[in-house]
Amino acid sequence: MHELMVTESIRDIALRHAEEAHATRITDLFLVIGELSSIVDDSVQFYWDFVTEGTMAEGATLHFRRIPAEMTCSACGHRYSPRRALPCPACDSNDVRVTAGEEFFLEAIEVENEKAEIRE
Repeated sequence: MHELMVTESIRDIALRHAEEAHATRITDLFLVIGELSSIVDDSVQFYWDFVTEGTMAEGATLHFRRIPAEMTCSACGHRYSPRRALPCPACDSNDVRVTAGEEFFLEAIEVENEKAEIRE
């Protein structure tokens, strides 16, 4: 259910930026989602049609880009995928931190406006 609130937030951000750009329609949204985030692409896609009905974002296509999880060892600086091991595979330290894979943001929005529709 939290994807509904997330999807509504995405819609609100996109609408605000589209209005600032004097857009007439939002055509595409590009979302970046980390592998370790709790966001499920299919759920966001499912709610999108409902939350955008009657807005300039209705019918916009969502594009998802997944960021793989990555850990960095604080002891030796080695970067690795946590799928292999949680302790650092280079020095066996447990002093590691997540350095990629928790992201979730709206990277870009494509819009149409009256000026863009008049092409030379």
